Amino acid sequence: MYFRAQLESFMKNILFFEKLSQSIDGELYSDKTHRIVYSTDASSYRELPLAVVLPRNKEDVKKVLVFAREHQTSIIPRGAGTSLAGQVVGSGIVIDISKYMDRILEFNKQERWIIVEPGVNLAELNIYLKPYGLQFGPETSTSNRCRLGGMLGNNSCGLRSLIYGSVREHIVEVETVLADGSEVTFGPLSRGEFEAKCESDPQKLETKIYQQIKAALSSETTRDQIREVYPEPAVSRRNMGYAVDFLLETDPFTGNGVPFNFAKLLAGSEGTLAFTTSLKLNLIPLPPRIKCVVPAHFTSLEEALFANILVLNHHPSTIELMDDIIMNCTKESLSQRENRFFIEGDPKAILMIEFAADTREEIEESYASMVKELTNAGYGYHFPLIYGDDQIKKVWELRTAGLGLLSNIPGDKRSTTVIEDTAVAPARLPAYIADFKKVIEKYGLNCIYYAHIAVGELHLRPLLNLKSSEDQLIYASLAQDVAVLVKKHRGSLSGEHGDGRLRGSFIPFMFGEDIYTLFKEIKHTWDPWNVLNPGKITDVPPITRNLRFEVSNHYPEIPTSVDFSSTHGFLRAVEQCNGSGDCRKSEIIGGTMCPTYMATRDEDKTTRARANILREYMHHSTKEKPLIQKEIYKVLDLCISCKGCKGECPSNVDMAKIKAEFLQHYYDENGTPLRAMLIAWLPRMGKIAMAMNPVTNFLLSKRWFSKLIGFHPNRKIPHYSAQSLTDWASDSPLKPGIKGKVYLFADEFTNYQESHIGIKAILLLNNLGYEVVIPKHRESSRTFLSKGLVREAKKIATDNVNRLKDLITPDTPLIGIEPSTLLTFRDEYPDLVDASLKETAIGLGKNALLFDEFFVREMEKGNITTDHFTREKREIKLHTHCQQKAIASSLPTRQMLSLPENYSVQELKTGCCGMAGSFGYEKEHYELSMQIGELVLFPEVRKSAASVIIATSGTSCRHQIKDGTGRAAVHPIEIMYGAMKE
Repeated sequence: MYFRAQLESFMKNILFFEKLSQSIDGELYSDKTHRIVYSTDASSYRELPLAVVLPRNKEDVKKVLVFAREHQTSIIPRGAGTSLAGQVVGSGIVIDISKYMDRILEFNKQERWIIVEPGVNLAELNIYLKPYGLQFGPETSTSNRCRLGGMLGNNSCGLRSLIYGSVREHIVEVETVLADGSEVTFGPLSRGEFEAKCESDPQKLETKIYQQIKAALSSETTRDQIREVYPEPAVSRRNMGYAVDFLLETDPFTGNGVPFNFAKLLAGSEGTLAFTTSLKLNLIPLPPRIKCVVPAHFTSLEEALFANILVLNHHPSTIELMDDIIMNCTKESLSQRENRFFIEGDPKAILMIEFAADTREEIEESYASMVKELTNAGYGYHFPLIYGDDQIKKVWELRTAGLGLLSNIPGDKRSTTVIEDTAVAPARLPAYIADFKKVIEKYGLNCIYYAHIAVGELHLRPLLNLKSSEDQLIYASLAQDVAVLVKKHRGSLSGEHGDGRLRGSFIPFMFGEDIYTLFKEIKHTWDPWNVLNPGKITDVPPITRNLRFEVSNHYPEIPTSVDFSSTHGFLRAVEQCNGSGDCRKSEIIGGTMCPTYMATRDEDKTTRARANILREYMHHSTKEKPLIQKEIYKVLDLCISCKGCKGECPSNVDMAKIKAEFLQHYYDENGTPLRAMLIAWLPRMGKIAMAMNPVTNFLLSKRWFSKLIGFHPNRKIPHYSAQSLTDWASDSPLKPGIKGKVYLFADEFTNYQESHIGIKAILLLNNLGYEVVIPKHRESSRTFLSKGLVREAKKIATDNVNRLKDLITPDTPLIGIEPSTLLTFRDEYPDLVDASLKETAIGLGKNALLFDEFFVREMEKGNITTDHFTREKREIKLHTHCQQKAIASSLPTRQMLSLPENYSVQELKTGCCGMAGSFGYEKEHYELSMQIGELVLFPEVRKSAASVIIATSGTSCRHQIKDGTGRAAVHPIEIMYGAMKE
């Protein structure tokens, strides 16, 4: 019955939207998978939309609006889906402008403005503008993925809003589609032009909009109420309700000469009034050339709050607060210890104060006067002055890392967005926080204090478990109590994250019934059919309705073969995804995560989508085995297990690990495909394949053979070597090692298919004075993990740990050639072996080194020097393997390749190559694999001169480069072997 109901619903949706789908140039999806994928954002809310549309142009937008109005449904404008208050969650038709409506339309350098479509990304825009010495001012923390349309809807600010303000200060003009489908441009108007708009055709919706605001703001009573109930003028961050206070202070109502501009009202309107199809933005010069950061230390949070007021006198570009909870989270983090270089003692709070100027003298003058004033007031005890992009980056990374670590606290209690966006005048912060602490103490909660203290906004996040009815009650009650507190201090309930579902229900309380009635009048005038993102700002449902974690959801404990105890189980590993959308970066921004999104720009091919689909079926399925759904399989099938998310996701979602476990469950129920079996068991066939040569290589070279096993015929399947590495090593006498002994892991790819690389690795190390031994071991288990046969991988991991645990030490490390195999010892083995062997596996992993890591370690000891290598000139371009970037680092590779005196190394800013083990060979994945390669890697290789050496340590990467460009890439070991002196 369940599947029949699902099928009937699916067919009904298809028929309902068929005509609309055929009429638009863009894409329309009404299947359940897309509806699930778009049911959440970065907030705590979830609601399944009716459908998802990816418009190509404003005509598509108009057609969807008309359709929604005729069928009495709604539209939800959406960019990157990074909203923290549920602004893009709703039951209507989601219109995602990020894929196609992302063009720069017009740019005027002299007048410093640009016109863009709403889907343009902020960081990409600023990359475009940088050569002209310009930028768009507001710089959100989500800049590498957010869209300008979303920034307008949310009136986004950013780290340096103290000097740059918000979008509202920089929006010049917007082209829109109104609720009736008419196209209207809103821009600056003189008093005469405003009056002309009011006296235009009374039947036009545009005229009614101007007439309504004129009537409302012409009332002296209304004007007085607005000035009384809105946040006081000293509160610069005010994203609450509609910005009628901004409209009030214009020429038609105050005679102050300031042009009237409805674009200012649309900033922060959350898509409830009009659908923006282009934006004209004011641009500003790039910041001054010289920057410094002063991480001022304080003995208490209160001291920092008072000090902030004094620091503002010295005109910093930003001041950020970090409390001791965030700092303490970084103490045990190996990756963050280096970034704590500036911390002295145990401060209870740090103000990160940034100055920017054209000369150091200007900065140091401001610094000296600031320190003198703080010292005279008795505030602070350590004021390091930090210059240099690298050092400054470490300071900011520490703050970011601390927040990431906080968000990864295992279990159901999470750092929750509910009261995280309040803003008051900076001078009021000490009193406000004193009152706030009393509220928190009432609930027995702890809270972290951080963020934009310069403008009076602190992100206050309590730990709550929204799966429990008790904490949901606290969630609502705490929000109400803080609303009372913010109103007392004449602040804004939202400083930058907006009202949405989270704060919208408190707007009547914050503004009073008269102004709230005005908001409703505005909404009704602009949108008489309630078609534009309803339930935001006005008529907002209660704060606890449509939460992502409902008390009635299912929260199954999934038995697993892989150890998920660090996240308190498989479900909570999936729930670590908070929807922040970091996996929506483009190749222009860089990084690895997420290559399938970069190639397609499709939301359903993000890490977030994979987490959403898994969570949805576990939360809402009544099946005993929720992980057997084909819908989940289809979405996870395009995860290429690159590990990019593990290295780059702020919540450390490890989708490769999650996918491997899922596939084991799915195959247990549905059977393991023959191709998956062949790939997984490939290492066991190595000896037989080599014994059958040259017949084996003859078969592998035939297109019909590729088709037979489900590979794409355009792929060249790797051939087998004439002799295995282990056979060569057993037959080849080597010099005794005078510098030490190492064990070489003869991985399944090097041993059988690229033994020449392994031979060069042994000869290189031996000639440098090391004894090289290949110990008895099994394959790495990489092929089994990639195909989801984790129980077999578990056996292999256990066997390898037991075989090697007594051999491998810091003095006799295990050295690997292929990153994907060697790094299983560090990354996967501790989670594959039984609990009794876990610590042993962790210890083994610490002494399992990539070849270049060992090489650089010996360089640092002075055991390997430039004297061993040629002085000839070589230019090398390096592509780094995905898992190496995520689990280890590319730095040792660059250091090793740079050892020969005249070798220059450039690391390409590439993400994943696209091959990803067997993924790129598989016929249904071939095109996507090549698309990924074409993003950055293939073009970079093609434009390299023939004399340039293309290097990469991954066997898959080398084959992808060869198939995609015709160039032969080599392993860095081969380069170093070739550079060795006779």
